[in-house]
Amino acid sequence: MDAKTKLCCLIGNPVEHSLSPMIHNMLSERMNINMIYTAFRVESGMLEDAVKGAWALGINGLNVTVPHKCAVIPYLADIDPLAAKIGAVNTLVRSESGFKGYNTDITGLGRQLDEENVTINDNSVIILGAGGASRAITFLCAQKGARKIWLLNRSLSKAETLAREVNGYFGEVVTALPIENFSDLPKGKYPVIQTTSVGLFPDTGCAPIENDDFYEYVSDGVDIIFNPSETKFMKKCRKHGARAHNGLKMLLYQGIAAYELWNNVHVPQETAREILDMMEREIGI
Repeated sequence: MDAKTKLCCLIGNPVEHSLSPMIHNMLSERMNINMIYTAFRVESGMLEDAVKGAWALGINGLNVTVPHKCAVIPYLADIDPLAAKIGAVNTLVRSESGFKGYNTDITGLGRQLDEENVTINDNSVIILGAGGASRAITFLCAQKGARKIWLLNRSLSKAETLAREVNGYFGEVVTALPIENFSDLPKGKYPVIQTTSVGLFPDTGCAPIENDDFYEYVSDGVDIIFNPSETKFMKKCRKHGARAHNGLKMLLYQGIAAYELWNNVHVPQETAREILDMMEREIGI
């Protein structure tokens, strides 16, 4: 590290559990790029100050995590068209006039679903949650050609708002439903993507839906949480015969996409695989 070292960082609340510093600092080591990465806890009331401060300090790029993925948009100088449609960003790239926002969550999950052979095209899908991560994932599933998307959330109005926005681009593909009314779903097996923070460390004893009857609907359960490596949601999926996947690959691939934007490079697959192995060891897989 020297006076020419570029700095990138994560902002959110909480951030103490994050593996992003491991990902990006290892990428810089393997790619021989003079960049370091750290994480800053930012309270909601301080978000504008944090973005302005990062710009003033010459920070090269930021990742944005909960609860700021939507709230950060008014403080950007520019936004990628896809991120604008989604209404959530997780990556900020320095430009001449300020930060430009991108959404690499959609890239990260798309790559994970392809690797795990989770079929979205011409399939019906259930998404749990309607927050910032859910926005990207709902758009992704519609973009991938889902026949039907059931959006289940505790706040029906929030899910209905997201459904209307996605349907405005893709037609009537998304239907909102109160999460407790899951039994209204047509009988069948569905890929289920869990986008809420329920089950995130340290509240590992919780699942977004506790009722075991729900898990009879699951063919593949994808939880975007990676800590713990096996959430209660995943355990329930497996108990009912479904495959289950955590969010580690999504985290890795969205991070790689951000790193490539910041540094104008391509990360080889063998490097991605090496870093994934390190991440798995770190969380005890």
